[in-house]
Amino acid sequence: MAAFDHLKNRRGFCRSSILSVLALPIAMLLGRTALAEQTEAPVPGSSVSPHSGMLDMAAKTVQTRRPIDAMSEYLNGFHFYANDMGRQVEANHFCTHLSDDFHQCVIYDSNLPNAKLIGIEYIVSERVFKSLPSEEKKLWHSHHFEVKSGELIAPGVPELAEHDFMNSLVTTYGKTWHTWQIDRDHSFPMGIPQLMMGFTSEGQIKQSILQARDKRFNVSTAERKKNRANIPMPTVDAGANFWQSGKAMQLRLEEVPARTRRA
Repeated sequence: MAAFDHLKNRRGFCRSSILSVLALPIAMLLGRTALAEQTEAPVPGSSVSPHSGMLDMAAKTVQTRRPIDAMSEYLNGFHFYANDMGRQVEANHFCTHLSDDFHQCVIYDSNLPNAKLIGIEYIVSERVFKSLPSEEKKLWHSHHFEVKSGELIAPGVPELAEHDFMNSLVTTYGKTWHTWQIDRDHSFPMGIPQLMMGFTSEGQIKQSILQARDKRFNVSTAERKKNRANIPMPTVDAGANFWQSGKAMQLRLEEVPARTRRA
């Protein structure tokens, strides 16, 4: 029960969602669906040596990891590059709820111990998003379709609690940067960070990656969509999803003068 007491004291996407799962066996929350197998490509260098492993274990024993321990939500979904919808990537989000209006997430290519850190996402409430400057809004995407379509899931979380999670997420907006272009190089983070977006309508996501995800987690996107039919569809701010205008915001690498002295 200590694990549940810790969870109860931590903020989640929806407080009622957390309360609704406190009475459930922990095996339901951390079952096989939340530990789906996924193959990982190796990174440069040899495997971790016994000596390095011992150092890691020692550090884990004596050091605190408060920012990591504060992560209380795990979400699985999909992103595409803001300037190229053909490049689609599965994204495993591990998120911290800093306030009722703000989440921060780290994104991995899987949920395995050797998963690769591929990006970050900031999630804000509708109220905060509407207060942003118009140029800033171009960097953000809405979550309405990801929720309503069933594409976004909370692996291992019982249906009732997941429904509450999604009900609180449907009106939010995210700004996502991928620091590892995992679709082009699985072994090394080549290149520069890229702005990512979320899907907004049927027929955009590749069915192959959606079906592979569903099989791995033993879930049904179609059933999730049906179960969320009673979640109200929000009115999306026109400033979000800028790519729908036919243009996109994206980073480019360029040489600039370097200051070699202190100002």
